[in-house]
Amino acid sequence: MHPDMPAAEAPAHSAAIPHPVVFLVAIIPFGASLGFLTVTLGYQLAQKGVAASAIAGLVAASFIPHTWRFLWAPLVDTLGTRKAWYLAGTAICGGGLCLAGHLADSTHPALFALGVLLVAYSFGATVLSMSLEGLMAAIVPVERRGRVSGWFQAGNLGGQGVGGGLALWLIQGLGWSCLASAATLAAAFALCCLTMRVLPNPRPLLAPPGHEAAPRHRALSNARAIVLDLWRLARSRPGALALLVCFMPIASGAASNLWSAVAGDWRAGANTVALVNGAMSGVLSAAGCMVGGWLCDRLEHRTAYCLFGLGLAACALAMAEAPRDPAQFVVWTSVYSFVTGLGFAAYTVIVFDAIGQTAAATKFSLLASLANMPIQYLTLIDGAAHDRWGTNGLLVADGLAGIVGVSVFASVAAATRRRKPAGAASALA
Repeated sequence: MHPDMPAAEAPAHSAAIPHPVVFLVAIIPFGASLGFLTVTLGYQLAQKGVAASAIAGLVAASFIPHTWRFLWAPLVDTLGTRKAWYLAGTAICGGGLCLAGHLADSTHPALFALGVLLVAYSFGATVLSMSLEGLMAAIVPVERRGRVSGWFQAGNLGGQGVGGGLALWLIQGLGWSCLASAATLAAAFALCCLTMRVLPNPRPLLAPPGHEAAPRHRALSNARAIVLDLWRLARSRPGALALLVCFMPIASGAASNLWSAVAGDWRAGANTVALVNGAMSGVLSAAGCMVGGWLCDRLEHRTAYCLFGLGLAACALAMAEAPRDPAQFVVWTSVYSFVTGLGFAAYTVIVFDAIGQTAAATKFSLLASLANMPIQYLTLIDGAAHDRWGTNGLLVADGLAGIVGVSVFASVAAATRRRKPAGAASALA
C-alpha cells in the first residue's frame, strides 16, 4: 500500500470472490447502454441531418444522472440488497433503451423527447453500476484491486464498443430497426443478470463495526454516518486529490462520443464506424483496461492516471495532424480507445483507494459524479469546437484540455506535498 493511502481492513468476504470476469459481464449493460447512444444513435441521427452539436447535446444530457448519482446513492447504501438494486437498474436500462430505439426510428426524431428518455434510462444505468461498485468495495481485497478494476472497466468500455457496434451492424447490415436492435441488447442485459447468482450479497456497511449505524440501520443514524464518512473523505489528502483528479479532464475519452458524427471527414462508411467505434473499440479499450489494471498494481495510482491522460492528449493532437482517409481513422480511433481503457482502469483504482468499505456506493458515486463531469463538459466543448473550427478544432480542444487537466492536478499535488513536515512519508502523486 502506498504511504498516503488510508489503511483498510481486508473485506470479510474476500474468500468468496469469483473470477474477475464476473464483474466484466455484470457491468456490460451499463457500457452497452452508453454505446447504443454514442455509436448507434449518434450515427443514425447524423445520417438524418442532425448537427454534431445537437448530438453532443444529447450525449451530454444523458450524463446528467451520472453527474448527480450521489444524490440517490444513499438509498443503495441503506435499503434492500445490492443484488436487488442491480436487477432493478438493469430492467430500467433495458426498457429505456427500447423506447429510445422506437423514437429514433422516426423520420424526424423528436430530439427533446429523446433527450428526456435518455436521461431516464441513464438513471437506471447509475443504479445498476453503483450496486455493483458497492459489492466490489465490500468483497475485493486491496491486493486485487488493480486486476479486478481492469476487468470491471473492460466490461464497461467493451460494452460501449461491442454493444453500440452490434446494434449499428444489425441496422446497417441486416436492415433491422433501431427498436429491434435495442431489444436485442435488452435481452443480452437480462442474461447478464445471471452473474448475481455467483456473487456474495453482503449488506451495505455504513460505518466501522461498533458504530451505532452499523447494526441498527436507522434512518437518522444512517444519514449521520454517511455525512461523517463523506466529510472524512474530503478532508483526507487521498480523498481530496481523488476528488480533484476526477473533476479534471484527464483521460476522459470524450472525443470518442463524437466519432460517429465526424466519421465522414475521414470518408469512413457505416461498416467502418461499426467496426472501429464498435467491436474493435470494445476489444481495444478492454485490452487497455487489462493493461492499465496490471500497471496500476506496479505504479503509484495517481501517477499512472496522469501519464495515461497525457498519452490520450498526445493521441488526439497526433490525429489532428494525420491525413484524412479511412485507414487513418481506423488507426487513431483504435489507439484512442486503447489509451482510454488505460485511464479508466487507473481511475477506478484511485476511487477504491479513497473510499474504503463504509458507505461505499455513496462515496464511489460522489467521485464518479465528478469524474463524469469532464466527460460531459468536454463533449460539449469538443462539439462546439467542431462547429466553429471543424474536426481539427475538436481534436486540438480535446488534447489541450487533457494537458491542462494534468498540469493543474500536478501543481496541486506538489503544493500539498510541500506543506508536509520535513521527513514525513509521502507518495509520488
